[in-house]
Amino acid sequence: MKSLMLRGLCLLSLSLPLLFWFGHVITRDDLTLAEKSSDIKGYMRIGPARIDQFLDMHCSRCALVSSSGQMLGAGAGEDIDEIGCVIRMNDAPTRGFEKDVGGRTSLRVVSHTSVPRLVKDESYYFQQSADTMYVFWGPERNMRQDGKGRIFNALLKIAQKYPNVRMYAVTREQIQHCDSVFQNETGKNRMQTGAFLSTGFFTMILAMEICDSISVYGMIDDNYCSRANQSSVPYHYYEKSRIDECRMYKFHENTRHGGHRFITEKAIYAKWATRHVIEFKHPSWSP
Repeated sequence: MKSLMLRGLCLLSLSLPLLFWFGHVITRDDLTLAEKSSDIKGYMRIGPARIDQFLDMHCSRCALVSSSGQMLGAGAGEDIDEIGCVIRMNDAPTRGFEKDVGGRTSLRVVSHTSVPRLVKDESYYFQQSADTMYVFWGPERNMRQDGKGRIFNALLKIAQKYPNVRMYAVTREQIQHCDSVFQNETGKNRMQTGAFLSTGFFTMILAMEICDSISVYGMIDDNYCSRANQSSVPYHYYEKSRIDECRMYKFHENTRHGGHRFITEKAIYAKWATRHVIEFKHPSWSP
């Protein structure tokens, strides 16, 4: 009996290190899987190496700053800069508007139509703002990666010139997914209605993927432009001489081909705010 107990203790002493090692391997593999799962597959790195590398970003709090003229006089710059991640769209500048829109930019979501403006002022967007992450979206004809995508080629040159800047392209599959989201929410096929999704739509979908909570600045609700007491503001806060926001929204909402359904998209965001932690500021409104 005593010899059996000694033999059992010997086996246990030999087994424990193996168990600890096996547990370490399992834990290490679990961590690796967790790290991999943080990649967001719909956004692929733009770079000369052509290595598949997906966007990896997570923020507990995000400020999504609209380009709307609603931001003029908002005085929200300090509040925005205190939030962990600040998301902006297209070429919306901060210089000269810091008091209202803040000065920090963590992530910038850019339409293919805005890329030439960023390239024109590349020292500001890609050198001075080297810590900003960029996500670019556009149709296949402009973003194809076989040498025939005009916008993608321009971005590739920027990536080669500024290798430390993290630049990503929305994949074709992700764009198709966004089309499906629009159709699921509205019951209408986006292409059959002659509409294009806005940069704001892509940005909101991405923000819900990477942010635990979102504070949206400068975005009106879908009924704002139909109210009698609505204020007239520029479509963009940095383009004072351009057409006012509501006139632009109404034109796009009703055009038969090539328009953005801005008002419809705002109604969709209101629905999402009932399922996600999203608040709207300047103007403040609740779904």
